[in-house]
Amino acid sequence: MNSNSGLRNLLTPLTPLYRLGLTLRERRLASGREPIRRLRFPVISIGNLSTGGAGKTPLTIALAQALTSRGIAVDVLSRGYGRRRRLTARVDPGGTVEDFGDEPLLIAQQAGVPVYVAPQRYDAGLLAESEFSLTAQAAPAAPQVVHILDDGFQHRQLHRDIEILLINRADWNDRLLPAGNLREPLRAAMRASVIAIPVTESDLESELRAWGWNGPVWRLNRSMEIPPVEGSVMAFCGIARPLQFFAGLAVAGLHIAGHSVFPDHHRYTARDLDHLAAQARSAGAATLLTTEKDAVRLAGLQSPLPVTTVHLRTQIANEPAAIEWIMDQLKLTRGEEGVGAKY
Repeated sequence: MNSNSGLRNLLTPLTPLYRLGLTLRERRLASGREPIRRLRFPVISIGNLSTGGAGKTPLTIALAQALTSRGIAVDVLSRGYGRRRRLTARVDPGGTVEDFGDEPLLIAQQAGVPVYVAPQRYDAGLLAESEFSLTAQAAPAAPQVVHILDDGFQHRQLHRDIEILLINRADWNDRLLPAGNLREPLRAAMRASVIAIPVTESDLESELRAWGWNGPVWRLNRSMEIPPVEGSVMAFCGIARPLQFFAGLAVAGLHIAGHSVFPDHHRYTARDLDHLAAQARSAGAATLLTTEKDAVRLAGLQSPLPVTTVHLRTQIANEPAAIEWIMDQLKLTRGEEGVGAKY
């Protein structure tokens, strides 16, 4: 038994208290004491049950690009976890993690759609809709608009029209916080409109069906795009499930001389990079390797060794059918092919 599982077992007696908190929140939502607000345009939520590492950000990017390519105006609403500013704002792709958070910044840089951050995602949506209205006044025909709510499954205060829930084998076999990593029990999955599972865990669908799930199941193909690297590398990351990243590098055939793990959303410093470079040199590695989410948190820092970024990509199996299903559910019509919203 490792130290982490031992600690989890010690925390098991606290799980009923956490479960009680969830029950009380359900009562507040049902009674209206915790109001659920609705935006003008439809909302697609992407979320998961666990405390992180499910691939929500790559799916958000992929879905935003797929809808945009069909002429739908898309924006993304996010809390901007870890940012220092609390104001509601539109993310500047050239901005900083301190202002916007790492995930919103990465989405803004890669998805090519507006991204808005606020402590309450409803406020982010209001800003998005006000900016869109100003732009649409000058347009000959206003396009259809969809909000994508990033990490939204537990953010119940905002009405959503489609709920996409990511589940993997680790979630299916996990326990509720604090004894495990689940933010909600498995039965909460019944709130979803779609359950998305890794394509490598296709047997999970039959278990979901036997459990009672009758809705659509999407299969997600996640891949790594690794730039050419010579010799050994020193891999590091500050993400929720670092072992998945290191395992993927090993499967790709890279020689990992060493690795280092930082807390999720870690704010890197020049001292961190100096320490990593020293570790790399002592292990015979000449290159540092990390994720794109970590790379945005390295902006502005000088590294003693070259830093290579690994890109994580998500593709929905049979994506055309999945997008058509979304458009049918939201009663959207196809716009001009390849022309999405710019506002």
